[in-house]
Parts: sequence; C-alpha cells; structure tokens
Amino acid sequence: MTTNTKEYLDNLVKTYENADFIKDDPVQFMHRFKDKSDIEIAAFIAAMFAYGKREAFIAKLNILFERMHNKPYEFLMHFDKDSTVVDDIDYRFSVGIDLKQILLILKELYQDGSSLESLFAHGWECYHDVAGMLQVVVDYFYSRVTLPVTKGFYHLLPDPSKKSACKRLNMFLRWMVRKSVVDFGVWHFMPASELLIPLDVHVAKISRNLGLLRRKQNDYAAVKELTDKLKEFDPSDPVKYDFAMFGYGVAAASSSLSSSN
Repeated sequence: MTTNTKEYLDNLVKTYENADFIKDDPVQFMHRFKDKSDIEIAAFIAAMFAYGKREAFIAKLNILFERMHNKPYEFLMHFDKDSTVVDDIDYRFSVGIDLKQILLILKELYQDGSSLESLFAHGWECYHDVAGMLQVVVDYFYSRVTLPVTKGFYHLLPDPSKKSACKRLNMFLRWMVRKSVVDFGVWHFMPASELLIPLDVHVAKISRNLGLLRRKQNDYAAVKELTDKLKEFDPSDPVKYDFAMFGYGVAAASSSLSSSN
C-alpha cells in the first residue's frame, strides 16, 4: 500500500460518487422509490440483472418496471403463477420462468410478514459473516423452487458455497447498507465496514493493475483479498472504492481512445 495509491483512489471516489453516477447505473431503479419495500424489491431485481452490457440490462429492466407500473411491492402482492406478464422477459442466461419463480418466492416472503431485510438480517445474525449470510438467503430461494426453472435461475442467484464472487449480491448489499448520495443505506443490521467489494472482471483487472489484488481467479477468495486491502485505505467503508474502480476504468478507456486518435 502506498500513500499515493490511497490518495489517487480517494480522489476518484470524490469525483464519481455523486448524483450524476445514478442515471447510468442500475442503482437508478431503487432511486425511483421512497417506500422501503419498493426500494429493496426494486434493488434486488435490478441487481440480479446487472451483468453483461450495461445498456442491454438497463433496457430490459426498464421494460420490466414499466410492466410493474413502477409499483414493485404492489405488483408483487398481486402477482400469481398464472400471470404471463413476465413470461417473455428473457435476458442472456435467464428466461421468463426464472424471473417468475423469483417473484413468486418474494411474494411468499412478504405475505408471511417478512421482507428481504428480515431475511438478510436473519442470515447475518446466524453467521456475522457475509458469505454465511448470503448462503442463508440463496438457500431460502433454492428450497422454494416449484416451477421448472432453467440454469438461468441459478445464475441470477449464484450459490456462495461454490466460492463464487457473488458480485451482484454484494452490490445489492452495498446499495442497502452503505449510506451515501448513491447508496440508500436503509438497512442497519450490519455495519458498512463488513461489506465486501462487488468483484467483476473489470474491477478485478483494475485492481491487479493497481497492485491491489494478486489472486488470479475472480472468486470469493479474491473478493476477500481485495476487500482486506481496501480496508487498509478505509477500515470503516472499504466498498466506497467501488466508485474509484469505476472511475479508473472510465479514465483508462478515455486515455486509450485518445491515444488511438
């Protein structure tokens, strides 16, 4: 760790963690709502679809939320297995029936008087560890599958026991636990200091370029290694550097484009 690296990343955080970031990011969908149930349902669904080309999944999510009439909780409470409203919502590895199953399980959760917050909080109370908490959540969904889902269902909700990076679930947690102009911070059962960096191929590549990550595989062990390194920069809020990684990627792409012209 060098002082220059920390200063550089802190400056990138200041540059990119602002309201302008929201409009082009999947976090935009939760910012449409004020009720906690709407916020967490919208965030959970948006996070599940947040892979591949940003323009493609945001377009797909716009279609989905339009069909929900931008009332996620109300839509969920009236959704049933005979509904065809999401049957054609296919995106890369997942198809309509995969999304339908997730919506039905979410409906059951909320009808029982629980919520995504209480489900994640239960997992946290069991383990006080993000991986253990995510396993509780994913097991809850896996154990309630009643439809003939495809492998896309399991891609939307990856199994932490397989040591995957669980990038989208960690991003969802960042949105819900961390408080900033971008992140909502409406969940208070765990501290932001315990969050894990959402690791995808771009963040991993940038982290290696900066000398922050040595592990070659983009798995849970890499997530832990990188998060621990970022805690050296800010022990109370290590995942704020997610914005720095984004900013570094933007700057590198811009530099590359300028060099080629």
